[in-house]
Amino acid sequence: MKINLRLLALGCLMALGLGAYAKDYTYTTVPDDPMKTRIYKLDNGLTIYLSVNKLEPRIQANIAVRTGSRNDPPETTGLAHYLEHLMFKGTTHFGSSNVSAEAPLLDSIESRFEQYRHITDPQKRKQWYHAIDSISQLAAQYNIPNEYDKMMAAIGSRGSNAYTSNDVTCYVENIPNNEVDNWARVQADRFQNMVIRGFHTELEAVYEEYNIGLANDGNKEWTALNKMLFPTHPYGTQTTIGTQQHLKNPSITNIKNYFHRYYVPNNVAICMSGDFDPDQVVAIIDKYFGTWKKSDNLSRPEYAPVADRVAPADTTVWGQEAENIIIGWKMAGSNSFDADTLRVISDILANGKAGLFDIDLNQPMKIQGADAGYEGLHDYGCLIMDGMPNDGQSLEQVRDLMLEEVGKLKKGQFSDELLPAVVNNMKLSYNKGLLDNSTRVGRMVDAFVNDVKWDNCVKSLDRIAGMTKQQIVNFANRYLNDGYVVIYKRQGNDTTIHKIDKPIITPIPTNNDKQSAFLKEIVNAKVTPIQPKFVDFKRDMTVGKTKRGLTVLYKQNPDDDLFKLTFHYPFGSMADNRYDVAADYLNYVGTDKMTNQQVNEAFYQLACDYSVEVSGSEMEISLSGLNSNMPKALQLLENLLSNAKADKDSYNNFVNLVLKDRADNKADQRSNFSHLFNYGRYGKWSPDLNQMSEQQLHSADPQSLLNLLRDLKGYDHEVLYFGATPLQTLSSLISKEHKTAKTLRPAPAFKPYRLQATPQNEVWLAPYKAQNIYLVMFHNEEQKWAPENAPIEALFNEYFGGGMNAIVFQEMREARGLAYSASARYNRPYRPADNPESFYTLVISQNDKMADCIKEFNALLDSMPVRPQGVELAKQSLLKSLAAERTTRYSVLDAYLTAQRYGVDYDISQLIYNTLPKLQLKDVVDFATSHIAQKPYRYLILGDESQLDMKVLDKIAPVRRVSTEEIFGY
Repeated sequence: MKINLRLLALGCLMALGLGAYAKDYTYTTVPDDPMKTRIYKLDNGLTIYLSVNKLEPRIQANIAVRTGSRNDPPETTGLAHYLEHLMFKGTTHFGSSNVSAEAPLLDSIESRFEQYRHITDPQKRKQWYHAIDSISQLAAQYNIPNEYDKMMAAIGSRGSNAYTSNDVTCYVENIPNNEVDNWARVQADRFQNMVIRGFHTELEAVYEEYNIGLANDGNKEWTALNKMLFPTHPYGTQTTIGTQQHLKNPSITNIKNYFHRYYVPNNVAICMSGDFDPDQVVAIIDKYFGTWKKSDNLSRPEYAPVADRVAPADTTVWGQEAENIIIGWKMAGSNSFDADTLRVISDILANGKAGLFDIDLNQPMKIQGADAGYEGLHDYGCLIMDGMPNDGQSLEQVRDLMLEEVGKLKKGQFSDELLPAVVNNMKLSYNKGLLDNSTRVGRMVDAFVNDVKWDNCVKSLDRIAGMTKQQIVNFANRYLNDGYVVIYKRQGNDTTIHKIDKPIITPIPTNNDKQSAFLKEIVNAKVTPIQPKFVDFKRDMTVGKTKRGLTVLYKQNPDDDLFKLTFHYPFGSMADNRYDVAADYLNYVGTDKMTNQQVNEAFYQLACDYSVEVSGSEMEISLSGLNSNMPKALQLLENLLSNAKADKDSYNNFVNLVLKDRADNKADQRSNFSHLFNYGRYGKWSPDLNQMSEQQLHSADPQSLLNLLRDLKGYDHEVLYFGATPLQTLSSLISKEHKTAKTLRPAPAFKPYRLQATPQNEVWLAPYKAQNIYLVMFHNEEQKWAPENAPIEALFNEYFGGGMNAIVFQEMREARGLAYSASARYNRPYRPADNPESFYTLVISQNDKMADCIKEFNALLDSMPVRPQGVELAKQSLLKSLAAERTTRYSVLDAYLTAQRYGVDYDISQLIYNTLPKLQLKDVVDFATSHIAQKPYRYLILGDESQLDMKVLDKIAPVRRVSTEEIFGY
């Protein structure tokens, strides 16, 4: 359906600066589209997707460029991704104090990089890079880093980011809905007038990203899979991050050529979802983007069709992480109707409850775990299955078991009820996604990038609902043939890893005393302010009681058929560490009258699901899904909890899974860091160490574990509900199905985890062989938290360590190129009654940069840079963000529990918002001086000691080496 819209409101037009005349905008809609998306195309070919969602006064605003690593020149792979980084460096209007004086220096840098990339002699390369570094210093005197981030902070944007994949480079912002004009002005400028500056320091960030990826075996598997599936296509011949050789030899000239070829309006889509007037927004976008000149020669490289495989093929990748296997078939891309069938097939194989993998492999624990999914790209797609072996099981055995399930699919050996259940759960997932602007925009981006007509997107579920079992079987027999590839990921030394060494870089000045005129205009722009709306618990929710006296926190859902029901218990694993194990074991058992398979199938057919979440101080048993099916789902859940039946065989298999999972965690870098972080903060009484030992697991009575969950109804607890059912009806339903004792016991006492004090410097080093380190500096001097502390802590975090505009990111990454990730945070305790405030820094960096990271971070802590404009900008960012935030739906009930933990009866965000205007630069400086400067820290380092400068650590404090077993507790 096409609609011609004439903007007639003169007041709006004048406010938008469009003059006293109207302009016709033609847009396309699709009947029965739940998102009511309008699709415009400006005269220059720019595509605009707009969808209104009034849940909160914010807008998810993504700009998608239909190009990614697929279009990288073969001689400079990684180019699309690197350009993504450079798009944050400024334009001819911002990011520089003198564009004309800077230009010849940038030209010289470009020319020298072109020569540098062809030099092979190591000594000459060092000399040449030194010359580039020297000229970069001259250019840097004009550079004003982070002006883009400052502008986004000034308008209250959240989540400033970007991502690059095979077919897309996408720029992401979430803005208050009164800042569309400022957002569009900035974005239009950087997409039309981008300037490449700060090149060699940003190149270091890409090096860091590459080196971090070296420890991720999943990256290697994905690369190997694509190489085998698409051996003659860029999906398989080049990666998004690029090769080491190309990263060492970048080409600014190629990047510019790429930018001018693909960053043109007829290859770009602006995708927005949120609370706005589409008529006004499209006019604003046209105002700033309408003069962008289209390309009359837009094209992209095209490749001969990839030949189909006729026989299985395999390869092996090595690494220290846990073993697993991937099986993949080359399939049609997202713009084919085959994509609908492939999504259904992936859910028939694995949906977490009732798929073939779920009922035949995962629930009976024949393997550690198996999953399936469809990955749809523009040119091709792939159906992927992945599996992990049990202890002592070979990858070949896992392969055969998964392929056996594919054989059942091809023979139609699955329940007739499974396909309609898959359709209902797909509809449920789609409707949940309508609540989230990021999900809405993600659908738009995917449609644009993959050339999928919006009509086909909207009608996808209808097409799926019309599928028959026989059609699925026929498709599987046609395409799930012997042309698959297998990637074996085995544990062992990867001899192909060669770290990119750091070049010698002179830190560039941050020039924070300078501001471009463009930045000043954005920061000082006047917009109609958004009036904040904080949670009022008396207004936004109702507190009731069941017939048996349980407190019910209730919020009605007038908008859809989704619900969430939670039984909240104010104790958890700190009271008894068996609760964790019991909650996990429940997933593998049935009842006295239903098998585990029947239980899971019943939940899946109802389009409902349950979870048992256990933390140290709380437990929540939750039920969610379609509210119309809630009574049946609650009856099913209560029956499971009351009559869960253990058996020795399933429990023994379960224990083996737990122990295998624990062993796998010890091989994972991120898991090692998480355990070191917790151990370094809490010591031996900590979340990770308070778990059942192997001996306790083997000797435990499994039925007694399940009875722990059954007996929870004997303790006092609260009910949280968000849904359409009236409170009185809900209370009756809970009293009927959730039978509790007449007299409820109080929550059991428990010993809380307590943060350890750091009275002197300490260094704790845990081993992990990788090309990068995780480094934390942790400080705790037992400062008790109080609500009145929240405003200054929020402002300090925003100014010092909060994001890309903060001091830490500017100094550690932008100025010095020391780390891909650098942050700091002053922490409010989760439970102020049990723990004090604390502070920590985090750096992920190359091993050979450790000394510099420690030196520079300490300098920042001991003498925090004082930048008045930065503090005012941080305040402005916080105020605008808080004004546009809304706590809605089930989150209101969570907010109530949070307020209870903090001992208040109001939304703490309101206190922060009301106090921020009173805070000044001196308050931030005083806070830093008294809370982080000249303090002792516990240095927590995860890394390979053989590659670290241990003398640097010895000067801080005697190094305490903590073993992997010590931080994991097993």
